[in-house]
Amino acid sequence: MRSEPAGPAVLLAGAVALLAGAWGFELIGGLVPCEMCWWQRWALLAVAFLAFDALLLGQLSTRQPLLGLVAHLSGWMALLAMIGNAGIALFHAGVEQKWWQGLTRCTAPPLAGDTQSMLADILAQPLVRCDAIPWQMFGISMAGWNFLISFGLSGVAAWLMLRTRR
Repeated sequence: MRSEPAGPAVLLAGAVALLAGAWGFELIGGLVPCEMCWWQRWALLAVAFLAFDALLLGQLSTRQPLLGLVAHLSGWMALLAMIGNAGIALFHAGVEQKWWQGLTRCTAPPLAGDTQSMLADILAQPLVRCDAIPWQMFGISMAGWNFLISFGLSGVAAWLMLRTRR
């Protein structure tokens, strides 16, 4: 069973592009990611890994037929991870738009030293709220764009993976 490479290729390219955009906004634009932004990045890393795995194993399956099945499954797992990323992004966009309540937890650096140095360390950390919109284009936040792009990529990849080979 040889896996169709077009779907995983779309997922890999999309995940890499979304991650590059997120890291560009962070490293060049100075936007510090919130906790839910990190969840989306982890999901996109999973998509990239699984899609790359599907493509690589698909190429090797000409010599080992069992690898074709594993490649096929990896491609579908990459699609599920992209759908999961779209879900996280939709939840995050909803929190930003105040459509629903977000999570109410914060993170702090490891504590060491005396009270004054610990307080200084805590206060030096950037406070990034998940319900604030640090950047938007056409009224859509980064999380909203991530949802739209991830959802669209999921649809295209699913169509490519479901179509019959000729």
